Amino acid sequence: MIGFGSSDQGRFKPLPSRKSAIVTVLDIGSTKIACLIARLKPRDGSDVLAGRTHAIEALGYGYQRARGIKSGVVVDLDAAEQAIRLAVDSAERMAGVTVESIIVNVTCGRLGSETFSAAIDVGGGEVGDLDIQRVLAAGGAHSVKDGRTVVHTLPIGYALDGSRGIRDPRGMLGQRLGIDLTVVTAETAPLRNLLLCVGRCHLEIEAVVATPYASALSTLVEDEAELGVACVDIGGGTTSISVFSDRHLVHTDAIAVGGGHVTLDVANGLSIKVQDAERLKTLHGSALQGTSDERDILTVHPIGEDDAAAATQVPRAMLNRIVRPRVDEILELVRDRLVASGFAGRIGRRIVLTGGGSQLTGLTEVARRVLGRATRIGRPLGVLGLPEAAKGPAFAAVVGLLVYPQVVQFEQTSIRPYRPRLTGTDGYFARVGRWFKDGF
Repeated sequence: MIGFGSSDQGRFKPLPSRKSAIVTVLDIGSTKIACLIARLKPRDGSDVLAGRTHAIEALGYGYQRARGIKSGVVVDLDAAEQAIRLAVDSAERMAGVTVESIIVNVTCGRLGSETFSAAIDVGGGEVGDLDIQRVLAAGGAHSVKDGRTVVHTLPIGYALDGSRGIRDPRGMLGQRLGIDLTVVTAETAPLRNLLLCVGRCHLEIEAVVATPYASALSTLVEDEAELGVACVDIGGGTTSISVFSDRHLVHTDAIAVGGGHVTLDVANGLSIKVQDAERLKTLHGSALQGTSDERDILTVHPIGEDDAAAATQVPRAMLNRIVRPRVDEILELVRDRLVASGFAGRIGRRIVLTGGGSQLTGLTEVARRVLGRATRIGRPLGVLGLPEAAKGPAFAAVVGLLVYPQVVQFEQTSIRPYRPRLTGTDGYFARVGRWFKDGF
């Protein structure tokens, strides 16, 4: 079963540095559910992405429109379960492998973070892995608010006998080992339901990764993470923020507004179907005012009027007058959250926008004005074999889930891995058989 007791903390095991492994990841978003199966091979000296121990080669990919998910929260367990099953089965068929375990992301639960410090006595000897685990556990023992669950406990820096700024104390001699760490938490109830939904698909959950952390892992370059940067993932139902400084995650936050809200505004404003609004937003929408907006005419079909004669024509300026206020609202909320966090001064002059909502025309220019910093679009880096459609910023999180096993070293979490109680093979046909058995 899924565990949430703070006394039962676990640690995800990183990949062996000299061995290949096949890893399956599952990105559960408000608008899409994506499953990616990849082979992670030890990298050679020609690889250019620092911090990664393995090269990523995509083997299989499955994609489904999200159902039963709203702003990252499961609102229909059966519909969400079916979409997850279909995405995983498609990836299995393409890769020709059986999925035994997955790494899944979490966006729901009002993600947030706090910074804690802790110290332990190491008796004057060499600092070892056990000592680091002990000091991490001591830091993770800080009480979090009731109703919240620890997702990540990530080291920021170590101190040894008062000497701060140590990145890796292993092998050093000292008496007192201290640590500063970032603790990422989420509300327990929506997180529990999300993991329950995945568990009902008879999938073993190896690790849970916060979406803003995963997106940053796949899109940030080393210098950005070193100097300070904020990665803003604009998804369909949520906008999540991660702040990196000195190559460490120091802050996370999430806002329950995303690109899907822009689509709903267009659907309401023009009285058209949601799918038509999404198409108009994607093809013609812009966060900037254009000189030809009043002259460019768009054809729209009102809801309930399928007859071509009922189509109406509106200037593109009307569409963009609907789009711009919501875009401004999202960016202003991001700016205000960064200021309120106290970390605005640590992100330097750099913002990276990613997620499906970041692809709106003109968004980077508006973000530069609202956020007051240089802005670029972040796309997933360092993956071979991805289809062209999966190379954009909408798939930053799913690729980041493949990076996570390479960078994780010591981490405590209050989420125990979910393991199905059924035994035996757990491939495509076995799961379909259980699906029919459960349904009939």
